[in-house]
Amino acid sequence: MAKISSEEEELRKLSLEMRLLEQTAETLQQRISMLTAAITDLSYANITLESVEKEKENTELFVPIGGSSYLKAKLAAPDKVVVGIGAGISIEKTLQEAKAMVKERLEELERTLNSVQQQFAQVAERINADRNRAEGLIAKLREGKP
Repeated sequence: MAKISSEEEELRKLSLEMRLLEQTAETLQQRISMLTAAITDLSYANITLESVEKEKENTELFVPIGGSSYLKAKLAAPDKVVVGIGAGISIEKTLQEAKAMVKERLEELERTLNSVQQQFAQVAERINADRNRAEGLIAKLREGKP
């Protein structure tokens, strides 16, 4: 049985590490996509709350129901908003309280997004460093140098 050189062993370890790092990068990329979607959703909510603040009671509105379809509705209580707080639970808040909650959530998501993007950059940097090291080892093994 042929003895594995230290370069071949290091190359095997680098290959395994790069596969794990690529899986981590993929997971982080998925988190970035989810966070970006949540930020977009909350940004729309924030814009909507800003717009509702300017409206009066009984103002006619078009409420999106999906599929580019809308319901015509009248604004019954422009100063009250039902806000989801998680686990399928919603509570009624004043418009100002709802705006503050949305703003706070947006800030939290943006901080989380920045953190995940930094983690992704670190993983990508490590993948590139490992790839460069692996290419050097491959070139060394092809030359037949120990």
